[in-house]
Amino acid sequence: MIDEQPGTSSTGTADAEFARTEAKKESASLGLARYLAWVTLLLVLGFAVTLAIVFGNTARDTLFAKQRSFARIMAENLNHQIFVRFYVPTIAGFGRIALRQQVQYERLNTTVQSLIHGLHVHSLRIYDHEGMVTYSAANRDEAGRTDLATQAVLDAPATDYPVFATDSRIPYWKAFFRPLQEGEGFRFLRIEPGSFYLRTTYPLRIENRITPSDEMSAPVLGVLEFTQDITEDMLSVVQFQWSIIGVTLCSALVLFAVLMMFLQRAQNALARRVEEEQRLLSELHQHEKLAGMGRVVAGIAHEIRNPLGIIRSSSELLLRRAAGSDPVNSKILQAIFDESKRLSQTVSDFLDYAKPRPAQRMPVDMGRVVDDVLAFLEGELGRQDITVEKDFPEEGGQLVATGDKDLFYRAVYNILVNSAQAMDGTGVIRIQARLFSEQDSPMVALLFSDSGPGFPKEERERLLDPFVTTKDGGTGLGLPIVNNIITSQGGTLFLDDAPDGGALVRIILPAWQDENS
Repeated sequence: MIDEQPGTSSTGTADAEFARTEAKKESASLGLARYLAWVTLLLVLGFAVTLAIVFGNTARDTLFAKQRSFARIMAENLNHQIFVRFYVPTIAGFGRIALRQQVQYERLNTTVQSLIHGLHVHSLRIYDHEGMVTYSAANRDEAGRTDLATQAVLDAPATDYPVFATDSRIPYWKAFFRPLQEGEGFRFLRIEPGSFYLRTTYPLRIENRITPSDEMSAPVLGVLEFTQDITEDMLSVVQFQWSIIGVTLCSALVLFAVLMMFLQRAQNALARRVEEEQRLLSELHQHEKLAGMGRVVAGIAHEIRNPLGIIRSSSELLLRRAAGSDPVNSKILQAIFDESKRLSQTVSDFLDYAKPRPAQRMPVDMGRVVDDVLAFLEGELGRQDITVEKDFPEEGGQLVATGDKDLFYRAVYNILVNSAQAMDGTGVIRIQARLFSEQDSPMVALLFSDSGPGFPKEERERLLDPFVTTKDGGTGLGLPIVNNIITSQGGTLFLDDAPDGGALVRIILPAWQDENS
């Protein structure tokens, strides 16, 4: 009985399951990394917007503080100049202030216009204590109106400090989405002039002998209110915020793209590794099955070989005795002998593949090996009218490979028999031999080509697998045995199409190197 080793299949299954589990874990890790990359991008975008808002508000507050400081200085200067250049001379000349008089109004207008010229003041009004407009720098028709006074104007006589307010025609957030019109330079936003104003309200007081302790007790002449267009400054703030968002966003996108590129490479590498693992596992399962089959076949072949040898020798002996005396029995005995011989060769093939013998490491003259095989096959090749053409170097001794002479003989024999069987009649077999160097190591190359149909392209990758054959009645072990022999000797076997048609088998073997030389 043939006892198959247990656990082989279960071990392979466990390895496959482990590999699949590890692949799933790594795939899940990459998926988590990709998810984290997207979350990080969203967080960076949120951080960019928050940073832009914080920095923008800080810049806006700083800008407002600067504008308010400037407006306070301008209000104090207007208070001083109006008092000195208008109030004092007017009281001295007319005895009282009466802006309804053209002369007084023009004197005040001249004083005010000279002070606000070039300061981007949009409007300037002076109110009395009741909130009525007594002077307007922009429109004299506003004089006498009481509907223009704000609460800050009505509260100003009781205070001694300016009150600031921001007026806008559009919400601040809309300023972020005002596209640039064509021909407006390098700026990417456009806010119409007059969209944002800074309104300053300041009480006009008499300055005569005023000290800080009694400043609040000084009589109030009226209330000064003026507005300044700060649209350009607001535009600068908005552009600054967009710059922060743009720089942060671009940086985040670059980092995100780099991260995604690495993740994609990792995913591709994982996919290739999984594919390679699946291929290796498939090969492992195949090898396990072949190993089990080899053990079974080796046992069966061993059991068959002895009785088969008896049948072969007995049929041969009976054939000799019956030669010429009984044609019918001779024909039957000849068939028995031929079939037992063929079956014996098949059994030998199975044994050679299932239990290859240990290889020897000796110098082998490959030219001599080829000649010995051709001498043995001379009669068979002659009956099929097959011509053999040799192209060897003049000095055959140069083709010395390292390995086992008997195994090389077996490999060359199988190759030539396969070529003869493939042509199935008249044809040519060409044998070439070369000596070359590969990575500073001498190598021997043998090329066998024939004029047969060649290797089927759809089966070429599987021809080195056992039991794969393109011939009726073949075992599919010829080329696998050759491959096992060549690879066990440190060589390489290649299957290809010959340039002129037919099959091309190329053997590369390490050349013999004498360690004592």
